[in-house]
Formats: sequence, C-alpha cells, structure tokens
Amino acid sequence: MSHTASSAVNEVTQYLQKLIADGELGPESKIPSERSLSARLGVSRAIVREALHILSGRGIIETHHGRGSFVSCAVTSSENKSALINLFGQDPKAVLEILEVREQLEGQACFLAAQRATARDQYRIREAFKKMESVAPNWDAHLDHEFHRRVIEASHNSVLIHTLSSLKDLTLISIQEAVRNFNQKGGFKQVVDKHHSEIYQAVTTGQSAWARSAAMDHVRHVREALKVLFDVEMKRLNDIQSSTISK
Repeated sequence: MSHTASSAVNEVTQYLQKLIADGELGPESKIPSERSLSARLGVSRAIVREALHILSGRGIIETHHGRGSFVSCAVTSSENKSALINLFGQDPKAVLEILEVREQLEGQACFLAAQRATARDQYRIREAFKKMESVAPNWDAHLDHEFHRRVIEASHNSVLIHTLSSLKDLTLISIQEAVRNFNQKGGFKQVVDKHHSEIYQAVTTGQSAWARSAAMDHVRHVREALKVLFDVEMKRLNDIQSSTISK
C-alpha cells in the first residue's frame, strides 16, 4: 500500500473513531455503507474497506455478513449473561436497584442532552416521542425505552452512552415491570406521560436543569410506586407463609 493510500486509510479510521468516541455513532449503531462513506469522504471504497477492517480488528466495530458493520458494545453482549439478566428480572430488589441507577445516570444524560442535542438528535427525539404518543393511552415498553435511548444519545458523552447501553436489558426489564403493573391505572400513566412530555420539552428547548429534574422525577416516581407494590406483595406472601406454618 502506498504512503498516500496508507495515510488515507488512517484518516478514515480516525474519522470513524471520532464519530464513535463523540457518541455520534452509539452502541450497536450501523456504520454508513462503504459507498456512502466513500462519497462523503472522497476516497475509494477500498480505502474505506481497509479502515473498517482495522476497526473490526481492534474490536471497535463488528461486521456481519449481509447486514453491515455496527459499533461494538462496551461490555459483553447480553446473550452471554442472559442467566444474570433473568435473575435480576425476577428479583424485585434488583428491579428497584436498576431504577436507582437509572435515576442518577439518566438525570445527567438529560442534563447534557439539553445542552448538546443537535438538529438530528432533536429530530430523532421528536420522532420517538410522537411514536409513544401514537399508542396512547396504551403503554408500550419498547417505545418508552426507545425515547429514553434517543435522549441519552443526545448527551454526546460516549462513556455515559455506553454505560447506559450496557444496562439496556435491565432498563427494559424495569420499564416492562412498570407497564405490567400500572398500564391499566390511568392516574399513574397520566403522570408518566406528563414526565415524558416534560423531558421532551426541556431537552428540545435547551433547559438543562429542568431536563435533569424531570428525568429524575420520572424514574423516582416509577421506583417508589413499584416499591409500594413489591412491599404489599411481600407482606402477602409472608402472611401466607406464616399461616401455613401455624397450621
């Protein structure tokens, strides 16, 4: 490979690494096609292909035949820890702990998103918010999760993005628990809708302090409601157990 070609490969590699480090391409995001990158950067597809090969060798991206290349996750894939995910999903204490973590990290993510969201970020957040609203009054856990993911990506803090991405399965579990227990309770869902609307408005209008407090209030509201529910269920089980033993 000539010096000129080698230099071009290095520049493309550095360009893609910066997109990933800056959070422009988040965990599991698809890398633009060779053709697209070639046209965008003014280099040959062979140069782009070599840069992708280098990033794949470093473990920064993963290439799947017929599907393309994707940004790697910062942690082991969920398939390799499915037993642990299932354990957490069945443990009320763990679900509440997940929400404690979400409250702090998502509060900061929303704070940063309000300051850093680009026009493209705001478009993605708006589309995710509209999809959530389109199914109202029902509560779709996956659409809820997608809205939060888009806001998190807008923080453009790669460590925060990858950290929360590593918790995506656990986060989805906590949302699914809330949906399962409260979807038919109109008053609760109305509060959740209000929180989502406040997060959306605060982030898209650049009000960082409001965005952080709205996000934290939202997650805390869900956690406290689930805690009450879990405590009641635990008391019921203890009463049944005590009654059985006494007999």
